[in-house]
Amino acid sequence: QVQLVESGGGLVQTGDSLRLSCAASGRSFSTYAMGWFRQAPEKSREFVAAISWSGGNTRYADSVKGRFTISRDNAKNTVYLQMNSLKPEDTAVYYCAYSRYGAGRPPSGDTYYDYWGQGTQVTVSS
Repeated sequence: QVQLVESGGGLVQTGDSLRLSCAASGRSFSTYAMGWFRQAPEKSREFVAAISWSGGNTRYADSVKGRFTISRDNAKNTVYLQMNSLKPEDTAVYYCAYSRYGAGRPPSGDTYYDYWGQGTQVTVSS
């Protein structure tokens, strides 16, 4: 079993920045890919960003490219999502997730992720 705990969400204004963190425990972290997803009210969960086990491969949704950066610190079993130039449409509950597909290009489909955190709310006011 893997436990994932997100933190760092909050209420910000358009153009502000936030950094989300996700701390993992319970299983080896350094050989697995990690991803961030989000779900806005009345919308389906959508992919945001993912990173391979080494940190050498990342991928982003088109809607966040150039604004968000995913990174990881395997020594701390933590993955981060730096979110800059936030927009009201970024408002959602953000979830981190853990995937056994650690090598190569990390997956964007949620079916490839085995464990999920409880989520952290990000609200961007206009």
